[in-house]
Amino acid sequence: MAKLHAFKGFRPGKENVNHVASRPYDVLNSSEARDEVRGNPWSFLHVVKPEVDLPEGTDLHSDEVYLKGKENLDRLISEGYFVRDHTDMLYVYGQTMFGKTQYGIVGCAAVTDYLDGVIRKHELTRPDKEEDRMNHIRVTNFNAEPVFFAYPDHPELDRIVERVVSGKAEYDFTTDDGVGHHFWLVDRPGDIRRITGIFENEIPYTYVADGHHRTAAAALVGQERKLQNPGHRGDEEYNYFLAVHFPASQLTIIDYNRVVSDLNGMSAAQFLEELKQGFEVEEKGTSIFKPDRLHQISMYLEGKWYSLNAMAGTYNDEDPIGCLDVTLLSEQVLGPLLNITDLRKSRRIDFVGGIRGLQELAARVDSGEMAVAFALFPVTMKQLMDIADNGMIMPPKTTWFEPKLRSGLVIHSLE
Repeated sequence: MAKLHAFKGFRPGKENVNHVASRPYDVLNSSEARDEVRGNPWSFLHVVKPEVDLPEGTDLHSDEVYLKGKENLDRLISEGYFVRDHTDMLYVYGQTMFGKTQYGIVGCAAVTDYLDGVIRKHELTRPDKEEDRMNHIRVTNFNAEPVFFAYPDHPELDRIVERVVSGKAEYDFTTDDGVGHHFWLVDRPGDIRRITGIFENEIPYTYVADGHHRTAAAALVGQERKLQNPGHRGDEEYNYFLAVHFPASQLTIIDYNRVVSDLNGMSAAQFLEELKQGFEVEEKGTSIFKPDRLHQISMYLEGKWYSLNAMAGTYNDEDPIGCLDVTLLSEQVLGPLLNITDLRKSRRIDFVGGIRGLQELAARVDSGEMAVAFALFPVTMKQLMDIADNGMIMPPKTTWFEPKLRSGLVIHSLE
């Protein structure tokens, strides 16, 4: 069963949260981060992307960068922009986007749950990215950003959260992207005991939705600390790491689309003919066409949208991976027709999160940068959980979750 650990969080005061809260480290590059922190010395990007305070061209993985992150975090704490709560507690984090609000329980997950497979994952991680986040944790001694978990729906947890959010929020603000962020304290001992008890006795698994590298890094650093401590007891804070746990039914995965730079030597007419071997191809005209069901792919080519409806036998709905449209596209189009066999390494393909809209796909093709674009029907949470439960790994760039968690609302010390 899953462990959920209450902790004494470090948090900004109500008057500071708008200045401190930032986008997560991995959704913007260094140049974008420099622009975003201009005029705001309190932005949490100074902690999670500390290269913004160093000369351009600084090696992002140098000791200098991690030490600058620690220096900036220490400054925010010493200047009172982060204050530690006096007692162990949990928190509820609500996010409102497009009129819908999802509510996550903020608490610490257990390192042992990750190592033992109680925390289930669906993506591969890269050692270099793991090491980057591990170094950030080692040097700062904090889990600075939460990971994004899902758990199977539980009616009693829903009722407790509903009661908590009926009270006044500690933080309540809207960011420039129109997303509302709402944050409540769960400080009643009875509520904390019941919530953690439900997790420990009735939630068999939790699932990494977003943040596989941060999850792996946090767990590996926790394991390191255990091995380095001859007096290890098991209740030290390094045994836990920061996570926001959402009921699976509240989460929405949006499409994650593909653009390809060339047609592998074929003309558009030849490419369309080849597609007819596995798809019913229907021209849709110049207006944006979005797929509305599984095994229907939208394609943009030479100023026109097409519907590609997969023929029977080109996919396997009995296989958690084989039923995915990212698999269908790779096995029927990208590999055999366009000779793109390694999505992680090929420079001929790029990936576009659905939050940018299908007009972004058309713009990249119309500009001449790309030759063809494919829009996919989004993966469901059930598919994600089935894959994780079967110990399988999704193809690269399959899921895109929105809204993203804001960083800096609460952080967790390893001490």
